[in-house]
Order: sequence, then structure tokens, then C-alpha cells
Amino acid sequence: MADPQSIFQGNIRSLGLRDRELAERLTGMRPDFSALVHYRFLEARNGDPIPAITGDRGASQARPLHSLMDPRREGERLVSTLHDEDFLIFLGMGGAYHIEAALKRPETAQVIVVESGLRGLAELLGLRDLGALLGDPRMQILADPPPGALEDLIPRRYLPALSGAIRVLPLRPRVEVAAGIFEAAAAEIRAALDHISSDYSVQAHFGSRMFRNILRNTLKAGEGTGEKALPRISRAAICAAGPSLDQELPRLAKSRGRGETFLIATDTSLPALLSAALEPEAVVSIDCQHISYRHFIPPPRSGAPERTLPLRIPLFLDLASPPLLSFLTERPVFFSGGHPLADYISSRWRPFPAIDSSGGNVTYAAVSLAESLGAGEIELYGADFSYPQGRTYARGTYIFPYFEIRQHRLCPLEALFSNFLYRSPLEKKAPPQTTEARHSNETWRSTETRRSNEAQNSIEAWYYETETLVRYREALEAKGERMGALLLPAGGTPFRVNSRPRAGIRPPRMISPPVPARSAGDFLAGYREKIRSLPPVKSRSAADYPAGLGDEERQILATLLPLAAALRRNEPRLTGAAIVEETKNYSIAAINRVLG
Repeated sequence: MADPQSIFQGNIRSLGLRDRELAERLTGMRPDFSALVHYRFLEARNGDPIPAITGDRGASQARPLHSLMDPRREGERLVSTLHDEDFLIFLGMGGAYHIEAALKRPETAQVIVVESGLRGLAELLGLRDLGALLGDPRMQILADPPPGALEDLIPRRYLPALSGAIRVLPLRPRVEVAAGIFEAAAAEIRAALDHISSDYSVQAHFGSRMFRNILRNTLKAGEGTGEKALPRISRAAICAAGPSLDQELPRLAKSRGRGETFLIATDTSLPALLSAALEPEAVVSIDCQHISYRHFIPPPRSGAPERTLPLRIPLFLDLASPPLLSFLTERPVFFSGGHPLADYISSRWRPFPAIDSSGGNVTYAAVSLAESLGAGEIELYGADFSYPQGRTYARGTYIFPYFEIRQHRLCPLEALFSNFLYRSPLEKKAPPQTTEARHSNETWRSTETRRSNEAQNSIEAWYYETETLVRYREALEAKGERMGALLLPAGGTPFRVNSRPRAGIRPPRMISPPVPARSAGDFLAGYREKIRSLPPVKSRSAADYPAGLGDEERQILATLLPLAAALRRNEPRLTGAAIVEETKNYSIAAINRVLG
């Protein structure tokens, strides 16, 4: 066997070309290969060196990490189980025979290796020459990653619109020796993939619609919008459309009568408010789907009273919202809700207000708006994030006239509501027995919150939850923990808030955008040419395509990824170079249609 110290130095030189920090950390371990601590080096029957981990057993009972017959063939057999996976995460490095086999696949685009213990990793680098593997730009080693590192890294590296599937491959003998550490890493990977899956699902279903909407709304924004003269406020009331709103409207009307709050309506709750003669100071809409029209325009022949938005009320619209909505008010206020194209337009053409809508629902966005306007206290009405007693929405919202005109003798109104309710898996929950039980281990001690508890007790009973609604609620609860403003639920189902908002947090400010230096049409024409100039994909997989682009080209590509997800969903056979070219062609054609 070759000199381990020489092998170690050569591997460190190769690693230092790509990851200088890790190379310096490993050099600092100064492994003594004459007295190894974590591994023994053995020789397989085919002559390849293999590491055997000692763990708690001692050197005499060290456990080989690879086959004692032919570790290379073992690695090839493992890799042969892969199909369309091109993003691979290895738990445990060992002798890297399995990693080496994976990097020989032309489909493999990225590899992340998670390893625990710097001193043990340093010993492994004295086993055999891994220069080619350590110098491969597709591979990254995470040694003793801090908590949250994997959960942060994977969404930045894994782009499902361009990549194939992702696969986690544990090196079993290595993982079993440090089960707790690798189980924590696996949990972070699952959390990251859950987040990616949720975002990608939205992009795959609505990416093309959002792209077209943003283009048309950009042209509308070029005509001037209503950001100017937006007030600074101290107290806001957010009106969502949950069933508890029916019981909360009288209290909201009383508060409005005293002129205490700035009322922000979600689009879904608007018809219920207007039916109760309550006019909000602002309305927020983030949905890109055409169903959003139903919140502003009653269905034909529904018999519903006319409840269109008063023209003077500002309507805050995500740039991805349906373009027609901006014509329903004299004061449309477009904002960037996080779509990469909206962010790009805001940074390169004219700045739009940035409103955090990452919670995935309009109530979350409305809270973000109230925070950006300076509210120190934010009341929440109708924010149930559940179906109390099987009810889905407050009276007066769009769903009632929508179903009323569709009912018939064989499908009555009750059946339509039932089908709507049971369209997703439900979990039935019972309410806590007492107010104190419901709020145990939580901080609910503001005067306003205590006043609202009696209202909650009067309307709460059993309720249904869905996975999506729980995710929405948890996102808003987490936001409340980060905010400088105080969230005050007026009623509804149990909701965890922080009655001691974090001090010293400066909320985001609404901006009054300057007049852009060029027209919206000129900007979109320039954007079209930048898309056209993106270079072709040269490798079999498109997953490593961004790495070969310049900074400006990567930004342009990022604006197209939600669209690519939608095109790939419609045509699953599109992979590699084909998905990039199809996305470029579609986007250029869409811009041409908008510009005429």
C-alpha cells in the first residue's frame, strides 16, 4: 500500500483547488497514519484498499465500510439502481468507491457528501488517491455541517425544473456507527425537500400563467399606479374569510365605528365585508388564477347584490395576479411577492414594494402589508386556518353564489359544499376544554387577547384541519415570532401568537417608486433579447447548466425557472437541453404577444 501521508497531501492539494476552507481544516487535524484512531486500512481481495471503522468496538473489531471482495463492483451495483436521479446526496464517504461510480454516470449533475468527524475524514484521505474525485466541480463535501446547513444548501443547489430526481444514498456501515448525527442530517434533507416540493408544485401548476400575468401587469404598471400617499399606521385589522368571521363582524364594526384601525381585507373576504356595509382601507390579492375575479364581480344570474370594489380603495396586487384586476380600481398597487421575474423587474426597471407572501396564502401577505405600513398591533379576523364544524368560508364570500347557480335537483347545494370540503384529506380536531388549557405553553397575555378569548370560546367547537391549512397557520405563527408587531387573533380556532414582539425590529417600509428611465415596453424588449442570448445546454443534464453562466445570465435563467416547471409538467419528456430551449421559445413568444 502506498504511503498514506503522501496520499493525504495529494488529496488535500486537489481539494484545496475547490474548497480551500475545508482543506485547511483537514490539514489542521495532522492525522498520524502510523496510529490511526477512527479507521483501520484493510485490503480487499482484488487489491483495493478499504477503510474499516473502529467506532466503540476498538481496532480489533473494526467494521469494513465496503466489500472485502471488490469494492468497485459493489459501488457500481449501487449506482446501477439509479434511474433519472441526477442530484445525489451520500451519507458517509468511506473509501468513496460508490461516489466514484456515481460521478462516472453522465446523468449525474451534482453530488453532496455528508461526513461526520474531521479527524476521521482526514484519515480517510490517506487511504487512496482521490484527486480526480475531489477536483470534480460536481461534488461538494460537507464535513460536520452546523444545524440548518443542509436545509439551507439544498434549495440553493437543487433546481427541480432543470434537474432530474434527487436521491439520498447512505453508506450503511458508516451511518450505523453515528446514527444520531446522520439521522439529524436526514431530517434536514426531508425538511428541505418538503419545502422544495411545496414551491415546485405551485410553479408546475401555475408557472406559465404567472409568467404571462407578470408581463401584462408590467405594462400596466408603466402607466402609473397608486403607491403614493400610502399612510403610516399604528394599528391594523386583517380580515380573512374563515367561518368565524360571521361571529366577528359585529366586533369589527364596533372597532371601525371608533376609528381605531386601518382595515385591510383579503380579496376572499371583500364581498362579505361589503355586504355588511364595512368598507376596507385596502384590499390584498395574490392568487394568479382567474377565480380571483369572483371576489370582485358576482357570478351572472346569481341574484347576489352588486359588491364591486369601490374605485378609490387601493388594491394591492402581486405582479403575478390576473391583469384584469388592476382595472377594478383607480389605485392599483403592484408589489413583488417573491417570484424571481417580479424581483428582477423590480431591481432592473423600477422598484416595486416587496411584500412577503412566502406563507403561501393571502392572509400572510396582508399581515406583511400591515407590518410594512408601520402597524404595531395587527388584529386578525376570520383567520381560522381550519374548517370549524365543517364550514369552509364565511357567509357572503364568493363560494356561496358560485355554488348556488350550479346546484340542481341531483346535486343540491349541500352536496357541492360537501364535495368541496372533502376534496383533501381531513383531520378532525376537538377544541381544548378550557381557555387556560388551550393557551398552555404559549404567551397569550395581552389585554386585547384576553378580551377576545370569550369570543373564541363561544364559537369554537370541533374543526377539520388539512395539511395545507396547517402549513399556512404554522407559517403565520413563525412570522409572528419574527415580527416587531403584535398579532392579535380576534377569534377562530386555536392560534399560537407571541404577545411579546421582538424589540428593535424595523419593519420593511413601503416605497414611492421613482419614474422609470425607460418604458415598460422597452424594458420587456430588452429582457426578451437577454433570454434569446442565453447559451445552449452542452451537457446531457441541465442541472449543471447554471454553473456555466455569468451572473446576469443566471439571473435571467432564474426568472424562467417557474415557467420551466410548468412546461415540464405539461410535457414530462422535456429534459436537459430540450427544457431550456422550450422555455426560451415560450417566453420569447409570450413577450412578443404582449408587446404586439
